[in-house]
Amino acid sequence: MTVNDSRKTIAVVIPFLNEEDNIPEMYKRLDALFAKMPEQGKFLFVDDGSSDGSVRWLLAKMAEDPRVKLVPLSRNYGHQIAITAGMDVSDADATVIIDCDLQDPPEVIADLAARWREGYDVVYAVRDSREGETWSKKFLAASFYKIFQKLVKVPIPANTGDFRLVDRKVIEALREVRELHRFMRGLTCWVGYRQCAVHYRRAARHAGSTKYPVWKSARLAFDAITSFSGAPLRWITGGGLFVSVIGSLMVVNIIWNRIFNPESMVPGWATVASLILIIGGLQLICLGLIGQYISRIFEESKKRPLYYLKDLEAVRREYGASTR
Repeated sequence: MTVNDSRKTIAVVIPFLNEEDNIPEMYKRLDALFAKMPEQGKFLFVDDGSSDGSVRWLLAKMAEDPRVKLVPLSRNYGHQIAITAGMDVSDADATVIIDCDLQDPPEVIADLAARWREGYDVVYAVRDSREGETWSKKFLAASFYKIFQKLVKVPIPANTGDFRLVDRKVIEALREVRELHRFMRGLTCWVGYRQCAVHYRRAARHAGSTKYPVWKSARLAFDAITSFSGAPLRWITGGGLFVSVIGSLMVVNIIWNRIFNPESMVPGWATVASLILIIGGLQLICLGLIGQYISRIFEESKKRPLYYLKDLEAVRREYGASTR
């Protein structure tokens, strides 16, 4: 690569948190991949608050390879914000988002780029298989996509993650979307433009443990649904009407028995107590759901920056790396 290299550029955004065992292998495979591709590669590693040797390794590699760039967040902001930071920094003709665990093979980027050259603005990777994942996680993921597709008007393909290529015009559009609770794979579909799919087989994690346990995936799913749909609010309205109808029918039944079958009327404190607890629980659930929407309105109204970056020279001094 030369300074006057006129080839188109593809930036690879790689958010990571404590992935010192995966980053060298990721770099090695990206290096081999872009040696065969007509585009110039840039590797944007976004540090989401790592405490292992990941940053030290990257600082050393930056001194050797100008394609490698470290984007150090000031603290752990979460995966979706880390993706956003990488996309904000990218100045390439196209940008690829890929996780650092190597479950999404970097070699698939060649297929994504091939469709981009054909004129597509968003090329998302669809998983034909998911090796190394439990049946429960696969079931929950499949259930989420079915529910999401029924609730939201924005078409999001099933079995996709954040692994995708987006054109510069899409990056510029996404930079205008600064909502706090982000679901990036949904936003890339929401902005529109020409989109297509590339199918691949997802591998097992190369090393380390997952940063997305079931509870964290469930929270992302909740953020996704509430960010794109008000359907849960309609659900609780329907639930309230259903409980009201059941209650009205019970009142009618009690009046009927009081008039026409009084001997059947016996004390039923257990039934009454159970109904009170059930209805009270439903009310608390409804209030909690409404509170979640109000909380999001409150957080968005403050308009705080999504993230802050560390000064790269300060990071170099912290790790004792030489400046360039």
